Amino acid sequence: MTQADPSRTQAGAAGPPPTIVKRRDLPLSCPLPDAPVWNQHPKVYLPIEKNGHAKCPYCGAEFLLED
Repeated sequence: MTQADPSRTQAGAAGPPPTIVKRRDLPLSCPLPDAPVWNQHPKVYLPIEKNGHAKCPYCGAEFLLED
């Protein structure tokens, strides 16, 4: 998983760029297992397969699915 190119995010959007997720990384959960504070909130699985994007309801982290 890598950070997205900032030029691909919405202009004027606040916060960090979305995290890029590959299909091999699914199922997607937040917080991510390699996050520095992996226990910052309850683990939640995010349905990213359908739309190609997901947002965590706890922390607001955004994810983009890249094939």
